[in-house]
Amino acid sequence: MATARWVDVQLFDYHTGFRAIGSIAPPWLRIPQETSVICMIIKPDQGSRPVSACLHCRRPALLVLLCLTMILALVGCGRGSEQRVLVLRGATMGTTYSVQIVEPPAGLDRDALAMRIETRLAEINALMSTYQPSSELSRFNASSGTDWRPVSSELVQVVAAAQALSEASAGAFDVTVGPLVNLWGFGPTVTADALPSVLEIEQARARVGWQQLAVRHQPPGLRKAQPNLYVDLSAIAKGYAVDQIAELVESVGVDRYLVEIGGELRGRGLNGRGEPWQIAIERPETSKRAMFRVIALQDLGMATSGDYRNFVEIDGQRYSHTIDPATGRPVGHRLASVTVLADACMQADAWATALLVLGPERGFELAERLGLAAFFIEHAQGVADDERFATQATAAFETLSAQPR
Repeated sequence: MATARWVDVQLFDYHTGFRAIGSIAPPWLRIPQETSVICMIIKPDQGSRPVSACLHCRRPALLVLLCLTMILALVGCGRGSEQRVLVLRGATMGTTYSVQIVEPPAGLDRDALAMRIETRLAEINALMSTYQPSSELSRFNASSGTDWRPVSSELVQVVAAAQALSEASAGAFDVTVGPLVNLWGFGPTVTADALPSVLEIEQARARVGWQQLAVRHQPPGLRKAQPNLYVDLSAIAKGYAVDQIAELVESVGVDRYLVEIGGELRGRGLNGRGEPWQIAIERPETSKRAMFRVIALQDLGMATSGDYRNFVEIDGQRYSHTIDPATGRPVGHRLASVTVLADACMQADAWATALLVLGPERGFELAERLGLAAFFIEHAQGVADDERFATQATAAFETLSAQPR
């Protein structure tokens, strides 16, 4: 029997979707050149504790640790078998998606399911994209009237959820904040090379306000209080899409899966090892990639918002892409990232943004009061941003993220 120590190499690539290679002896460890992200290297005798990691990821929020173990023989000595995992992947919403299905039901048509997923994602984009001029939301934004405009019940559902969360967060979450986002250089076409003036900020703020958007369920419709109101659902739509794909795969008899779109996730059941899905929260550093904490995700949605990857520097000062609708300016607190767990990924997605806007004190107090499962990572006072962090987790987060025993 060979004595070489073998490792499980688990990969996640946001450019091409999920990818994994199996157990490889270190002297002959080879990583395919086309693989851009290595998430974790694990020694079998140390369980799921990472002993080496080299991380590089487009999505700052999360690094998904794939829990796939390949079937390999070690010079005649079997290592057991992994349950079958079907992986579907593609592009959507300006990012990528991936669906992992453990032990697919007998007779499941892979190609038919893949087509249904693509079709459903295209339908959601056609309703809620601000990058497609023909989308239902883009047509509403382009309209100049202030009368009720008929829209789909699905668009109303998401906008109504956003408005409810705006009210619960006292306006920290606001889908009308787009003019301010664009002003500070974080929109799809505008890049700021100078600070906006006080007048420009106030003019943009006049176009912002969730109370200026009305929602009607029957018949479904939206109405602007002012003609140039602009609605952007990017902080909630990906989470909604994750939930929709999760429901789709459940409808064909799947009860163990992980759905991911642009770093927003929803997992059900156990992974291929028979364990909860292992998900890493990234250490919020601008200079390097590293894992901060790994949690167990089972029957929950998960989303993270952070300020450490998407920012602009103007005159040597760094400005976060997270805009506070109340001030019209980037947030100035030391909160680096917020991770939220919820039954629905749509709720996790939106609340992660709202709590990041509110900051470490107000955000944590609200999360505790509402029973939200939230994990806060804050830059420590008096220490360089990329050196040390302080954390706090709500009671609900500690309960939901604990590894089942």
